[in-house]
Amino acid sequence: MDRGIWAIWYDLPAEHKAEYLEWFHHVHIPDKLARPGYVWAAHYELEVDKGYLALFGGATAHTFLNPSPGQLLLRQSTETKHFMSIRRHSSACILAEEIRVDGPAAAQRGPGMTTGPVIQMGNYNAASPAVEDDLGAWYAQERLPLLAKLPGCIGARKMLATAGAYKHAILHEFVSLEMREQHFAPHEAAAHDPNTWMGRVRPQLTHSARSPAVGKRIWPVVNA
Repeated sequence: MDRGIWAIWYDLPAEHKAEYLEWFHHVHIPDKLARPGYVWAAHYELEVDKGYLALFGGATAHTFLNPSPGQLLLRQSTETKHFMSIRRHSSACILAEEIRVDGPAAAQRGPGMTTGPVIQMGNYNAASPAVEDDLGAWYAQERLPLLAKLPGCIGARKMLATAGAYKHAILHEFVSLEMREQHFAPHEAAAHDPNTWMGRVRPQLTHSARSPAVGKRIWPVVNA
């Protein structure tokens, strides 16, 4: 199974984009996937700021701690150091899966266990343990049951950080931006209504700079 995710957000200067993506997709990702416990990889271009989100799926979160990112940094080749230096505003976290649900379009996940063609990922902290109590109940009783039957939803997984500045993460998978906009986006409006459960919880969360991040998968290439 794939119960761990290593998520890396970053920007790229336009003048280095082509050479970086060529290396990342054809050299770096295959090298990562050759390591024990790595199950899949996916790379997304984000819709709002045109940044990037790389996801690596592992057997558990500890897959990415043996060796850890800090240890891997000390072992980087000259080529890897060069391409890593191209990244701007990079941040990362290692996440352990708390719970997941499959949506009606779960069969469109892949190849293999790779995350879907479109994702929305949130990464955040809650204001207090009491807010976490309410947040967890909202996910268990309202949000995840909704996603399990939402048209165009491949699935969702709630995660907790093993390493990273923000404790909580939620990863949604969709078949397309259009299906996300049609069926999921209207429910997001509840965040602005204090009379809804989401509207009570959401203002008490502090999101990371790129959260929520919406992106289209650029590797593996999505078949039209």
